[in-house]
Amino acid sequence: MATASKSVKEFVFEWEGKDRNGKTTRGEIRAAGENQAQASLRRQGILVQKIKKRKMASAKRIKPKDIAIFTRQLATMMKAGVPLLQAFDIVGRGNPNPSVTKLLNDIRTDVETGTSLSAAFRKHPMYFNALYCNLVEAGEAAGILEDLMDRLATYMEKTEALKSKVRSALMYPTAVIVVAFVVVAVIMIFVIPAFKEVFSSFGADLPAPTLAVIAMSEFFVAYWWLIFGGLGGGAYFFMQAWKRNEKVQRFMDRLLLRLPVFGPLVEKSVVARWTRTMSTMFAAGVPLVEALDSVGGAAGNSLFADATKKIQQEVSTGTSLTMAMTNARVFPSMVLQMCAIGEESGSIDHMLGKAADFYEQEVDDMVAGLSSLMEPIIIVILGTVIGGIVVSMYLPIFKLGQVV
Repeated sequence: MATASKSVKEFVFEWEGKDRNGKTTRGEIRAAGENQAQASLRRQGILVQKIKKRKMASAKRIKPKDIAIFTRQLATMMKAGVPLLQAFDIVGRGNPNPSVTKLLNDIRTDVETGTSLSAAFRKHPMYFNALYCNLVEAGEAAGILEDLMDRLATYMEKTEALKSKVRSALMYPTAVIVVAFVVVAVIMIFVIPAFKEVFSSFGADLPAPTLAVIAMSEFFVAYWWLIFGGLGGGAYFFMQAWKRNEKVQRFMDRLLLRLPVFGPLVEKSVVARWTRTMSTMFAAGVPLVEALDSVGGAAGNSLFADATKKIQQEVSTGTSLTMAMTNARVFPSMVLQMCAIGEESGSIDHMLGKAADFYEQEVDDMVAGLSSLMEPIIIVILGTVIGGIVVSMYLPIFKLGQVV
């Protein structure tokens, strides 16, 4: 019966009517149909005068940023003393994404029927990972759910901000390269053939650079569909393989860390996420071995995920966290020193949090520096490519001018 009831699609109805005291009131209600909504309102003593189904916007994909915003809103309301179910109602109604609204309503229904909040979250692993659920469960067990939700919201906001900065640093040169390729393709397909017709009337031998550019133009004109299709299809299948194939993921994770310019940026961002996650788990009171289950995946790099598994194995046999991290050979010396001080002073969460702050600031500085550095490099590269094509096309004209 429970399975059948969950398959019924519900809608949001906006209603207006009078309560038992004859006072005009209005609100919203979820129901499978208008008759069910009216029956439910009658049981509440509402005399319905107007009711209509709300038009829902087209559903959008739920992003990690949506979950971070929801977590912050829920934490704020819980700290303000708003009951949990009412907080879900308020956040769900105010969210512009219908997919998020439906997700929150499903969770609210589970909580209303007696399911714990962490168990309700675990039913949606696509949006709430093990780290999220473990922290919520720890907050419920310790009776400090409001504080844990606030800490979790801060963690997610910092993590999303860090990812955004790294993406912006990597996307800028990528976008410029794509635009440059499109510009070169347009020149090759439409501009160079016009020059070729002019040069054919010269009746003289063309310089080698001009012949090379014309040959490339002829190739573009003949196989433009293959070039664009091959690059577009190749990029799509590569990205899909990167997402789904574990071997490709491991290869790319290692390659990104070894890139000459962007490698240090990726490494610092991964270390920042690892230390921030570890600090948050420690502060929540999650046991060390259990916390390491979630930390590896949160780092976002398979090399650090493998290192975290190794650390977990060593810690479970009695090795100190600092020694296990040293044996992993992936962490900078500063992180190891901060962790050692934290173990000695009994404040690992505080010291790892300080390390995360430091590396997040390092990422900020590197992104700003890379943006300043990449601009002149990209200008020089584009100037060389476009300028080389232009000079190659004008060489025959210069040669003709010398003859005249």
